[in-house]
Amino acid sequence: MRSFFLLVPLGLALVLSSCATNDAQPPIPAINTPVDANTAPPASTSNMPPASAAPYTGGTAGQSALADLRLELEPIANGFERPLYITSAGDNSERLFVVEQQGVIQIVQNGQRLAQPFLDIRDLVGSRGNEQGLLSVAFHPDYQRNGQFFVNYTNRDGNTIIARYQVSDNPDSADLSSAQIILTINQPASNHNGGLLKFGPDGYFYVGMGDGGRAGDPWNNAQNRAVLLGKLLRIDVSQVAPYSAPADNPFVGQAEARPEIWAYGLRNPWRFSFDRATGDLYIADVGQNVYEEVHFQPAGSQGGENYGWNIMEGNECYPSDNACDRSGLELPIAAYSHREGGCSITGGYVYRGNVFPQMAGLYFYADYCSGYLWGLQHTNGAWQSELLLRTNAQVSSFGEDDAGELYLTDLGSGTVYRLVHAS
Repeated sequence: MRSFFLLVPLGLALVLSSCATNDAQPPIPAINTPVDANTAPPASTSNMPPASAAPYTGGTAGQSALADLRLELEPIANGFERPLYITSAGDNSERLFVVEQQGVIQIVQNGQRLAQPFLDIRDLVGSRGNEQGLLSVAFHPDYQRNGQFFVNYTNRDGNTIIARYQVSDNPDSADLSSAQIILTINQPASNHNGGLLKFGPDGYFYVGMGDGGRAGDPWNNAQNRAVLLGKLLRIDVSQVAPYSAPADNPFVGQAEARPEIWAYGLRNPWRFSFDRATGDLYIADVGQNVYEEVHFQPAGSQGGENYGWNIMEGNECYPSDNACDRSGLELPIAAYSHREGGCSITGGYVYRGNVFPQMAGLYFYADYCSGYLWGLQHTNGAWQSELLLRTNAQVSSFGEDDAGELYLTDLGSGTVYRLVHAS
């Protein structure tokens, strides 16, 4: 069974300390030097491995903006302990918030980690499984006024907890006493927890849930609309405590269907994102044994899509020697096989920043195991994906800052990088 973190041994030795115990930060090289695609990366002179190694020079030139891209990963901060996610608060503070798996959220400001964490809930978080832990944070769209943010973690029993917190009088510290659990979802296994929280452009709260774990979805959770596992949820956390299902959710009022469900047929939607310019939704779903895939939901969707798992994996029936009925299923817009490079997709974002116009409108995604990074765009009526960068990073997540610049976290080295276009 292939899934996020599966290739990371339990009890991975940590050579970098968190800022809660060690404020000293190792030096960071100014930029990673690209090397020829057919050679190994040069030996690093830093205690932090170079993440960007080889721009991909293949593909069909002249057909799209992808063919002209030359990407690099620019390190901005390191010393994190198994970083899983990075985001901003949307408050124009220019801070980045880095989620560490064991249950800590750190702040990066002006390229430096602050001495004290924003949130430390290690006493609540169960992270013994490779795919367990504190998995993401989402700040309320009106965070500047109400100071609310939400976290997704697995508790000591391994179940999913979604909780609301409040910032304290210190803008760099959360109020631990403000915790309110808004949703608990029982997990039958330790893997495929999903874990991402996002506020959509419609103001509603989206939650990615994996199928409950093990191989092949043995409980048939992804296709069962009576359960929340294997789904993308859409709820309202602003009006009724602890939450309500929006009246226009696709399965509201239907017997034997949970009203929170927005889309289903997902295996492990570890990372998804909304295009901040168009509102389109991109869902990267971690595959089983053969294929990794990206799904697209246009901004005008009314929800209810079935993305196919466990009837299909990628564009093929699952298992591959079975015939399957594909009617009513939404096929991926991009997929790659494990033979092509990797084993676990990490979804990214459409670039909408201002610094690198060459990247505008392109969706970026990566593979956790191979470190490969792709670009994806819709051109001439079809989706085109190009392998753009080979790295040695264990890309656990992408993230956006307030201005739309893109970042990624490297679980192995504990480093946060910015995705840049090399001049």
